[in-house]
Amino acid sequence: MKASLILANGSVFQGQSIGATAECVCEMVFNTSMTGYQEILTDPSYAGQGIVMSYPLIGNYGVNGEDNESQRPWARAFVVRHLARRGSNFRCEGGLDTYLKQHDITGLEGVDTRALTRILRSEGTMNGMITCAEHFHVEDCLQRIRAYRVEGAVEQVTRRAPQVYPAMGGQRLRVALMDYGVKENMIRCLQKRGCQVTAYPAHTPARTVLEGGFDGVMLSNGPGDPADNVQIIREVQALYDSSLPLFAVCLGHQLLALATGAQTRKMRFGHRGGNHPVKDLASGRAFITSQNHGYVVTRGSVDPAVAEISHVNVNEGSVEGLRYKRPDCFTVQFHPEASPGPQDTEYLFDRFVDMMQGKGGAR
Repeated sequence: MKASLILANGSVFQGQSIGATAECVCEMVFNTSMTGYQEILTDPSYAGQGIVMSYPLIGNYGVNGEDNESQRPWARAFVVRHLARRGSNFRCEGGLDTYLKQHDITGLEGVDTRALTRILRSEGTMNGMITCAEHFHVEDCLQRIRAYRVEGAVEQVTRRAPQVYPAMGGQRLRVALMDYGVKENMIRCLQKRGCQVTAYPAHTPARTVLEGGFDGVMLSNGPGDPADNVQIIREVQALYDSSLPLFAVCLGHQLLALATGAQTRKMRFGHRGGNHPVKDLASGRAFITSQNHGYVVTRGSVDPAVAEISHVNVNEGSVEGLRYKRPDCFTVQFHPEASPGPQDTEYLFDRFVDMMQGKGGAR
């Protein structure tokens, strides 16, 4: 079945329908990863978005029941150059097209994803519509496309009740994790370091956490504009005002920055992929990181009396991490838990554990 993608700038890309056939309006973003499409689809940070995979062959190793980063996919749409019909891998349990259909994700293949990515990179992330209609008026579609906005994203993806994850290999510490759209591997990275993790819904009052007898608090990744989360930011400020060790990733990093007086801004096209170089300013080392964000902490808004910039993006100098003057508190923009993807920065979980054990955490 033929299908079309209409962008907010009026560009139209025509190809073949994959996955569900329902008409879909969403924010279109691109990802440069060569693998990990199942983890990408199930990353809650993509709520409300359609993903364009810049790598031309997707689906070649199929899907399986182990690689999901949450209980369901959150992407609204999926666009590829070529979709492999059969997965070739000893772990394969099914095809990607069937997976998209099962989860009602509208898709499109056979389009020039390189040209599409160039538009999103040069003109910036923009809304789009995928439709299987044979006849449509672009101008009529543009009105709906331009009116779309990702709203209430954290509320969509967060859990509804607290959940406890036992430590692996013997419990040493108890961690409260604020779920703004957490990826499962973030929890596993803590579990395998001897942490029992209690994951809380995003709007849980800080007092509940502070009275829970935890050794530390982690603020997770998640979707949407961080500044929309006014109530959550107030609770994050209360957590910051405590003495508990704090570690925050991606959206959590942005929320803590906002809670301490800094500002965030929307990037032109964001960082989404598994090959982003980041420099640790303390050690001078550069790391390859996995990233998925459309907003960033504004460099000039960080009060040096509150925090110092600890990591920067090598490509364009944006803020990738903050080290707070308040004891035992640091945050990063990238994903140290990414799987599959670079594991260069998993040492940050060790630093967090060291902080909770009173060892300082300098590594």
